[in-house]
Amino acid sequence: MKRLRTVVTTTAAALLTALTIAPLAYMVIVSFMPRGESTTLPTPLWPSRWSGENYYELLVRRQVDGGWFDYRIVPALLNSLGVAAISTVLGLLLTVPAGYAFAKLRFRGRERLLQLLIASLVVPGQVAMLPLFLIFKELGLVNSYAGLILPSLAGIFAVLFVRQATLAIPDEMIDAARIDGASEGRVFVHIVLPLLVPIVVTLALFMFLGSWNDFLWPLIVLADQHLYTLPVAVAAIAREHAADGELMMAAAVVTTIPVLLLFLTLQRYYLTGLLGGSIKG
Repeated sequence: MKRLRTVVTTTAAALLTALTIAPLAYMVIVSFMPRGESTTLPTPLWPSRWSGENYYELLVRRQVDGGWFDYRIVPALLNSLGVAAISTVLGLLLTVPAGYAFAKLRFRGRERLLQLLIASLVVPGQVAMLPLFLIFKELGLVNSYAGLILPSLAGIFAVLFVRQATLAIPDEMIDAARIDGASEGRVFVHIVLPLLVPIVVTLALFMFLGSWNDFLWPLIVLADQHLYTLPVAVAAIAREHAADGELMMAAAVVTTIPVLLLFLTLQRYYLTGLLGGSIKG
């Protein structure tokens, strides 16, 4: 019976993995098909010949009818990397200390502020975009990276995520450091932060992915195509080349590879952070 249960569990896990990977694998396969092949009937599952022309057209400028045609994928890729990295670093600098403060520090109005933060989670982010855009327009932050990055710095979920993880740290450990004369800053940096490394890395991954995949706010706040992030640039290409499925799949692969590599690099910390939080919390 135990062996049968193991076989059934393994088979179910393999099928679920296959269903998850299949669309991604087909996306990569189509991106290497010659132009127009993916729309033929019956739909091919394998290229008649492997071709890198879609990637060449996306990533390399080429001359068309005497002029230069540029999809601006590479600049948009660099823009996304810069915006996501800055948003992640600044967001961690703000939310990790805030989560620690809500978990371990006693100050007036803490519980009311915490309730307000939790209540604000039920408000869809799209509701705040119009008033936020009007405020940024008055401040002169529209069509700038500052206007793009600022709304993502103080994420409520991030603060609550760090708070929940910090609650698992014994108060006795922190009180002992305070009795020994350590300031709150030293307690946070030398005692709390090392214990939160898996949580911080997990949160950093969430923040980076959130900024990297964000489409609606960059579409609203950015007007200059030289400032476009990757999702907006890909959407702009799709408007003109909606029928070029192979080209769109190549753009999707270019969008996916950086975050996939980041996840594979940090998966050990990511899994530790999630499992550690579930065990302790």
